[in-house]
Amino acid sequence: MRPIHLALATLLALTACEAAEPPSDTRLRIATFNIAMGLEQAGDLTAALRGGDDPRLLKLAAILQQIRPDVVLLNEFDYDPDADAARLLNDNYLAQGHDGREPIRYAHHFRAAVNTGEPSGLDLDGDGATDGPGDAWGFGWFPGQYGMLLLSRFEVRRDQVRTFRQFRWSGLPGARRPRHADGRSFYSDAVWGELRLSSKSHWDVPLRIGDLELHLLAHHPTPPVFDGPEDRNGLRNFDEIRFWRDYTDPAGADFVIDDAGAAGGIGPGTPFVIAGDFNADPHDGDSTTGAIRQLLEADWIDAGCTPLSAGGAAAAAEQTGVNQRQSGDPAADTADFNDRYTGNLRLDYLLPSRGLRVLGCGVFWPEPRADGAGWIDVSDHRLVWLDLAL
Repeated sequence: MRPIHLALATLLALTACEAAEPPSDTRLRIATFNIAMGLEQAGDLTAALRGGDDPRLLKLAAILQQIRPDVVLLNEFDYDPDADAARLLNDNYLAQGHDGREPIRYAHHFRAAVNTGEPSGLDLDGDGATDGPGDAWGFGWFPGQYGMLLLSRFEVRRDQVRTFRQFRWSGLPGARRPRHADGRSFYSDAVWGELRLSSKSHWDVPLRIGDLELHLLAHHPTPPVFDGPEDRNGLRNFDEIRFWRDYTDPAGADFVIDDAGAAGGIGPGTPFVIAGDFNADPHDGDSTTGAIRQLLEADWIDAGCTPLSAGGAAAAAEQTGVNQRQSGDPAADTADFNDRYTGNLRLDYLLPSRGLRVLGCGVFWPEPRADGAGWIDVSDHRLVWLDLAL
């Protein structure tokens, strides 16, 4: 079993306590959280937001009020263009204190359409049909399922936002095109030429924070499973992650075209934080070898602060199973999965550009009897936070 020493466990417990303290005026707290609210039917999440009494959203509110991030990306938050989801979440959940916590409110937000559930009209999964969830640009049963919502205390520079939902996978130089064992492409040339890279979307959202303009780079790559020996999801996950490496490369990325037709990467020296559920663990799991290391080992990205929790270590020790055979530090896990087949993994990340000063980071995963332990079953993922100096 992956060991954790008593001294480290004590340190992690202290870190978890520190995470409960609200950020000061001299630091910025950013969080990412896959809340697993990609629900079964279109409109289900909107109905829950309007009701004000959904048990899972109440737990989400309690976690946000405990950690109090200034900026938070919510993955697997269904996109409904006909509902003001940010206002409903603010008014019906975050504005009321839970378990003695102070209310919290986000004056700014960003959301946009995603590829999940959006029909492609093509046979993308090779089943001979063109109308199933596997034939959407990103797997999903209805448009907007598994979407994203960004909440911020600071102004979103909407006129400067870039989205890359329609960027084609084949447009990525050296794209890892899935192939059968005999070398034949899994996708026909016609399909490959149309297939979008992003299973949800890639967003570059600039935030105005005092004199600083910080770019929040949000995404949620496809899980590297639920495919066949061609590994089409694993390879797509690898290239979805690689997109941000290329986009942020100081050498430039002229091939990148956003949904408005503008070309080029983020530009050298631009401060950024890459955020989301990347569905890739550095040591364990089913992701294609080296997928997340494309970012962790990039010279211009600061991956030095590994978020940890005492709860992750305790869960791996208690649940055993696959966790006993894994090589990564269980205190760094951010997702709690089936212990027979998958085990717990580190999948959720906040990766800042070099030049930003990191003050700390952590995972909200309390030990079983600790404060807030009753909230974590809201999702199979855990909230990850990062503190930066302002």
